[in-house]
Amino acid sequence: MSLKNYVKDYLTFGKRDRIGILFLTCIGIIIYIFPLIFSRPNNPFPLKERAVLIKAVDTLEARNKTKDTETAEGYQYQPTETKSLTKGALFEFDPNTLSIEGWQKLGLKERTAKTINNYRTKGGKFYKPEDLKKIWGLPEGFYERVKDYISIASLQKEYTPHNYEKQAFEKSAKNFALIDINSADTTALIALPGIGNKLALRIINFRDKLGGFYSVDQIGETYGLQDSIFQKIKSRLRLDGENKKFNVNEATKDELKSHPYIRWNLANAIVEYRNQHGNFKSLEDLKNIALIDEATFNKIVHYLTL
Repeated sequence: MSLKNYVKDYLTFGKRDRIGILFLTCIGIIIYIFPLIFSRPNNPFPLKERAVLIKAVDTLEARNKTKDTETAEGYQYQPTETKSLTKGALFEFDPNTLSIEGWQKLGLKERTAKTINNYRTKGGKFYKPEDLKKIWGLPEGFYERVKDYISIASLQKEYTPHNYEKQAFEKSAKNFALIDINSADTTALIALPGIGNKLALRIINFRDKLGGFYSVDQIGETYGLQDSIFQKIKSRLRLDGENKKFNVNEATKDELKSHPYIRWNLANAIVEYRNQHGNFKSLEDLKNIALIDEATFNKIVHYLTL
């Protein structure tokens, strides 16, 4: 077989071979195109939009840089003339009398000189050299330059310092009219601190049953009267007159039992003792009754007589 025929036989494709080659070619084309269709471009912005964004960023950076420069150089809080102090002449001066022109000769601008003059016009005074530093807008370093030339005439401050020495507080004693507990009515008692209408009535009822008080301390026995209130009003009470008394040799059981300090059992014992032993020769004889101890005797003796 000749070489020509051999090559021809080898390179000749049948129908099935051509279909296979065509299929593989299509697959290759699809594989090649697929990433180009569905993959995102490396540059997220179109060229034109990217150029605009770059320009905007550059503009913002330039503006911020300018703003920082202005803040550092011109917009920071600082004395008005810090950077523009003019070196003026040095001479002895009194800041309380120096004219605007004189301040300008020292190196201040007219605006600052007028500020000082306005301060003095409104009553401001310089009492010591350091007071000059209170002026707003004074150039930095100005005071240090002129402080040795400041000569202030002796001034007496226009105010007299107050004497704030502590003074002992003296509570003025109020002169209250003393109330006689054996004659006071409800109006007088209500005037006392802490005594209302009810307590006033109870005090009077208690007094009537006793036949009068023999001691101011008996007010403290009133039902419902707190000891704190009694101690508060005690100094405003006084005692005049005598209280009612029973004749121990003549009083009946009913008369004696009506007294708050005696009651029925003690009244009965007194009368029975008198019936058995005769009349009492002295009030001390009451102590012979078993129911009457020393404390009871001291309470009832003020309401008994022979």
